[in-house]
Amino acid sequence: MSDLVWSVNPFGGAVIDPNSVPSLVSEFETGLMNAIQTWRTKDIKVAWLEIPKLAFKAIPRASEEGFLFHHATEEYAMMTLQVEENAFVPPYATHYIGIGGVVINRDNEILVVSERYRASGRGPGYKLPGGALQPGEHLAEAAVREVFEETGISTTFQALTFFRHWHGYRYGKSDIYFVARLSPLDNEITMQEEEIVECVEACNPDVIMHTNSTYPSPVNELNLNYIKHLKSRWPKTEIGYSGHEYGLVTTFAAVAMYLLFG
Repeated sequence: MSDLVWSVNPFGGAVIDPNSVPSLVSEFETGLMNAIQTWRTKDIKVAWLEIPKLAFKAIPRASEEGFLFHHATEEYAMMTLQVEENAFVPPYATHYIGIGGVVINRDNEILVVSERYRASGRGPGYKLPGGALQPGEHLAEAAVREVFEETGISTTFQALTFFRHWHGYRYGKSDIYFVARLSPLDNEITMQEEEIVECVEACNPDVIMHTNSTYPSPVNELNLNYIKHLKSRWPKTEIGYSGHEYGLVTTFAAVAMYLLFG
């Protein structure tokens, strides 16, 4: 059987059942040509073709008929065809999401880490423990998980405190990074040696102000007075400025100082 099984979504798109995509290119070609002829008579706007891994040899044939890559995983490649000229094809995921955890103990010490792997030319420094969210993971879950993985400290989620949004991240996508306030449940540090070279509980403001997190946060007008306050307390430390195009930002240090002393 070489016919492709498909259904129409609410937006006038033909969605092909991946289970009906044959692994033999000759069978796929017959089914695809029949389907395209039918779509053009039924006012179909866009065709969505999910090609499973076992049928990847069919990708060149689909490309010859005008299908373009939309996205791909290890298990399938999603391709689209604008059956109707200039029909809208919604883009794939546009952002990466990450989160860092501010963990402050009873002695007003904040938990920071130094990463093992850094960008070329960038010296050692400290940052909040944190990282990227996993598929299907909530922000609070990710913050608690990342802190535990990197430092061995168990925590409970309290609140989201800051976030920043910037463009031009990995593979040209944008990035949103959140900062969460967490409460520690224990104080015994167990460092994740694969990624982290040092974990520190720092309470000295001068130590905190020399951090160099790569995750600055945009400042709104309500934050500006506090930035001035920080700069007056630590006049020799650069606070509130970044090379990013969108201008004024708070560094990790400013976020930490706000949570400790704000």
